[in-house]
Amino acid sequence: MPLASPQITTLANGLRLLVTPMPYARSVSASIYVAAGSRYEATPAEGGLSHFLEHLLFKGTERRPKPLDISMEIDRIGGNINAATDRELTVYYAKVTPEYLGGALDIMGDMLRNSLLPEHEIERERDVILEELAAVEDSPTDQVGVLLDGTLWPGQPHGRDIAGTEESVEALTPEAIRAYYHRQYVPNATVVSIAGAVDPAEVRDMVGRAFEEWRTGNPLRWVPNRPPAGSPVLTLHDKDTEQVHLSFGLHGVAADDEDRYALDLLSVILGEGMSSRLFARLREELALCYDIHSYIATLRDCGMFGVYAGVDPERAVEAAREIAKELARACRPVGADELARAKAVTRSRTQLRLEDTRSISALYGSQAILNLPLRTPEDTMARSAAVTIEDAERVAVRVMRGGTLHVAAVGPVDGAALEAAVAGEP
Repeated sequence: MPLASPQITTLANGLRLLVTPMPYARSVSASIYVAAGSRYEATPAEGGLSHFLEHLLFKGTERRPKPLDISMEIDRIGGNINAATDRELTVYYAKVTPEYLGGALDIMGDMLRNSLLPEHEIERERDVILEELAAVEDSPTDQVGVLLDGTLWPGQPHGRDIAGTEESVEALTPEAIRAYYHRQYVPNATVVSIAGAVDPAEVRDMVGRAFEEWRTGNPLRWVPNRPPAGSPVLTLHDKDTEQVHLSFGLHGVAADDEDRYALDLLSVILGEGMSSRLFARLREELALCYDIHSYIATLRDCGMFGVYAGVDPERAVEAAREIAKELARACRPVGADELARAKAVTRSRTQLRLEDTRSISALYGSQAILNLPLRTPEDTMARSAAVTIEDAERVAVRVMRGGTLHVAAVGPVDGAALEAAVAGEP
């Protein structure tokens, strides 16, 4: 049965509500998206501001003054609540049984509208976030991803770690955090997306009670992407690790670019799964690595195509050379069987997500907060199914030949040799 399109209501204060009935579900999920993320942080000194604030909204409100008051109340209704910050959005989400949706919305609305942000909680959470940043330093796979972002988008908000740096987090003042909260957390920069076993009319009443008195504001706009100019090809962090962690990146396509469907399929062909080209060549034929995979990321006005591999330091240069060769060969003809397998993978991924109310609330809510067309899963699958061999080959040329291959590495490796290998030098 096709998934219903969301029913959309805009409240008088500008808040957008999307309700997607799923009569067969046994749960309901509420995802609240706010236009806040690293792309709203214009300077490096503001780095991590959105992420810091996300943590603090769980630390108490006027009606629930202590963090435990919030957690105990959500536990009392048998649900779960969490949040995440990305480059272009912050999301707060809860999953409950249908009879407790009103309670979950009351808690979430209270957090978004009435958080106290007391100074002692700000200082306590500052230490927690610094530990979170330290954990990235201890995780080469996370660290190399951050390095690659900075190599692709140097000096830009979307090229920085979403959590900021130790220096920026330590320097963020309570006044700056509160000012950002009051400016960015406003209804006309918020989307509430609800999916599950619900009655849309009842949901509209619940959301109205939780949010209709929220006053509109004048939120910051996100920082647009600047075309790369002389950005570095290689960023190396020399570190005593058992493996060298390699990430390769090419500038990709934006979230509203129709070529994203072909690039998604191309990523499956190149590096997603055990039948992919990169896996078959580097792991099965050459035994150069255990983990190798590709992926894409799409933002409002830009994107990336990436490859990650963890390799033995003695063979890191050889592995980099082979990955670069395989990416260069991506423009070779795409086989009909390859494309058919890739379509089957993407179709199955989409269909499996249709069973989860959280996935559906996220699907529509994330599109709405980014002002993208609201595409149903069926629409997405149809666009993917319509990709031809010629489309895949054209997008391969556009991405693989259209830009410079950037590399980030963490581990004990010769940077000059690595750069030469990627450039195809003997």
